[in-house]
Amino acid sequence: MKCRLHSGSGRVGALSVLRSERGNVTSLRAIKGMDVSGCRASDPVLLFPRVGMPEIAVRGGSWRSLDHLYVAHPEDRFELRLAPDTEVIILKPGQGALDDSMMRSSGECLFVQEVIINCYLDRLPFVHDDSQAHRLTNRLFDTLRTPWSRGKAAVCSERTLDRRLQRVVEKIMQEPAWEFDLKELASYAGVSERNLYYLMKRETGITPYRFYQRARLIRVRERLVDCQCEIPHISWYAADEGFSHLGRFAAMYREHFGELPSETVQWRRNLLRHGTLSAPELAME
Repeated sequence: MKCRLHSGSGRVGALSVLRSERGNVTSLRAIKGMDVSGCRASDPVLLFPRVGMPEIAVRGGSWRSLDHLYVAHPEDRFELRLAPDTEVIILKPGQGALDDSMMRSSGECLFVQEVIINCYLDRLPFVHDDSQAHRLTNRLFDTLRTPWSRGKAAVCSERTLDRRLQRVVEKIMQEPAWEFDLKELASYAGVSERNLYYLMKRETGITPYRFYQRARLIRVRERLVDCQCEIPHISWYAADEGFSHLGRFAAMYREHFGELPSETVQWRRNLLRHGTLSAPELAME
């Protein structure tokens, strides 16, 4: 897959992949407008528009809106056109895992699949660690393969995130300079400190501080990946996000991402050394 910017240069977006035994989930987010070409897989993949209004062209055909779940077959060499602030989720089940029931195009089946995927994506930010993320991803692919009556039941058992918690999540994620203060956070959400703690623990399985801590880990990882220097300074980035003990930071990083920060730096360095990352074109596996 290759990206071509519509205009400008600099940071264009992000590509994230979560691999599990049942299949892979890829998030392709565009900060700037781009076309993504050369998209082809050995097995069918599911394309799901998460944010914005992406477009798709199949086998050199005309562009059309990708406004619902789409099954792309191996012979469907497709291109994606992403406007700024657009995200597409690409689900690639393991070999032979995409059976006929998943490929039916009735409105009811597509609706259930979209609800299941949305539920999965809403819950993913609150996983405890890398291993739980894998378990949740495996369950996603298993659920997509179940009879639709049971799939509906599974979806109905999942609750949407409380509106007060949505405000807490947005504040933590969108204000990187903010320092954790449970009293301030509770006031912002409109609940007591005790209620906020138990509400978030009940709804997401993690505490407010744990979520805040992981938001900082994510920002460190983004800086390690986006750094334009040859050797990113892990200790500098960790200190900037409030991690004063490098050993504990590395342990938390590995628990969350499944690899040490030094391993992140190494695979990024290998990509740069082999010339597979360049602007404005990004090569993506």
